[in-house]
Amino acid sequence: MANPKKLLSQLSKTGPHKVLRGDMAIVGLPGTLYAPAEGKDLPGIAFGHGWLTGAKQYYKTLAHLASWGIVAAAPTTEKGMLASDQGLAADLETTLSVISEVRLGAGDITVHKHRLGLAGHGFGASAATLAAARSERARALAALFPAPTSSAVLPAAREVTVPALIVVAPGELESMTSNALALRRALGADDTVLRMAPRTENRGLAEGFSVRSKLGAGGNDRKTQKISRGVLTGFLLHQLTEDSKYAAFSDPDAGLGKLLTVDPDALPPGAEDLIDPLTRLLRK
Repeated sequence: MANPKKLLSQLSKTGPHKVLRGDMAIVGLPGTLYAPAEGKDLPGIAFGHGWLTGAKQYYKTLAHLASWGIVAAAPTTEKGMLASDQGLAADLETTLSVISEVRLGAGDITVHKHRLGLAGHGFGASAATLAAARSERARALAALFPAPTSSAVLPAAREVTVPALIVVAPGELESMTSNALALRRALGADDTVLRMAPRTENRGLAEGFSVRSKLGAGGNDRKTQKISRGVLTGFLLHQLTEDSKYAAFSDPDAGLGKLLTVDPDALPPGAEDLIDPLTRLLRK
């Protein structure tokens, strides 16, 4: 049986596949797509960007997934201050349709219609959740450092029936910028896993320059990017390809190195210290 810790280390590095990049604008949807240079019936995901960012802040993450054989596409819509999570959710669903129905590359790269997933970061994680609640295509959901957006997200999460992964930073189970614990409780199912990743930052997955980073809201943290890419890749490979080698990434009872699995119904002693003090004050 493969060692989950060793697998996580491997999956945090670039995979064996050569990667191609494409532009989804040719099919009428602004966005970027990364795919392995070849392959039939590949798994594929639609990825939702964070608030005040765009697809270009996740190019390396998308390329990383493609290097492991996963077609990864991200619409670059809803980028403004008044961005709509519902609007991005609709675009994520359209993205799944595009990658599963259009031949990619020179026409010799295809995505299997039953190997599709949704993922997102922050604001995009909420959009991915909304899309998963109504999607007939998606088979898995990954919410990376989810952020509270509209009041529709948690009710929608209760309608999600696919396996889900949530990744959260230390101290961010519940905060003004994180709804990870509430989302885990709303998703509810036994095949949902919430993992707390050490030495990560909620906004650290976004790469390079963004409006938010210019405003001092953080971003571009290499440790966050490395561990997030590894956990996400393993989860998607298991859920979308049914490769049992990666089963630990979907199993709440399986250890993944220093990552902590959080059970919302059995929080460990001191768990209140993981909740933002201001949030605790506002709840009183």
